[in-house]
Amino acid sequence: MQLIQRVSRCAAISMAAIILAACAGQKEPAQKLIGEIESTVTAASTEAAKYVPDQLAEVQSKLDALKASFAKQDFAAVVTQAPAVLSAAQGLATAAAAKKDEILKALNDEWSLLAGSLPADVTALQSRIDLLSKKSSKKLAAGIDLDAAKAGLTDATSLWSKAQAAFAAGTLEEAVNTAKIVKTKIDALATSLKVNLPARSALKSQGAFADDHRRAADARGHQVALIDLELHADLSRPLHLPALPADEGR
Repeated sequence: MQLIQRVSRCAAISMAAIILAACAGQKEPAQKLIGEIESTVTAASTEAAKYVPDQLAEVQSKLDALKASFAKQDFAAVVTQAPAVLSAAQGLATAAAAKKDEILKALNDEWSLLAGSLPADVTALQSRIDLLSKKSSKKLAAGIDLDAAKAGLTDATSLWSKAQAAFAAGTLEEAVNTAKIVKTKIDALATSLKVNLPARSALKSQGAFADDHRRAADARGHQVALIDLELHADLSRPLHLPALPADEGR
């Protein structure tokens, strides 16, 4: 009996030694993995915090969980879970770069629209102010504060110069935000000066042209439908085609 107890005790001690050895064997790999994840997150954190903050927060949370397991000496859990966390950490830089490209493209498109319309708008407002400033335009200028309009246009022009400078310096977000302020000021001036801006007029013309085109297409579609009905009704009878109605708006 004593022999059995002694053997059991030795077996338990041996098992504990094996477990400790196994744990000790996993400590270094676990520590190395955590260090690799930390360095990867640090390298990507600046761009990731700006463009994919939620993704960064998720990786950091998982890293904290790994550190907690390591502190509890659960090295096996660290070694098992760390590869997936490392992969997510390595994806931060790629995700941030993709999001940055997406945002820059949207800003570039917005800048192109603003840069394509604002200069013409400024010219139109200046022409309107020049016209209303003439003695012969007193009736036309009735109720309009020309001094305020001139000051407002000067302010808008100055801001537009700042927007262009920001764009030239590569600070696209600042350029677009400043240009938006310019647009707001110009729209307000256009209302006060009772003038239709070139870009707005062009959009209206394009819309009218599109409507005419759709009406013409509808008329042609109607003609084709009538022909189809006639053909299916009786192919043996003479075919009488109705006259194509003239396009509306002519």
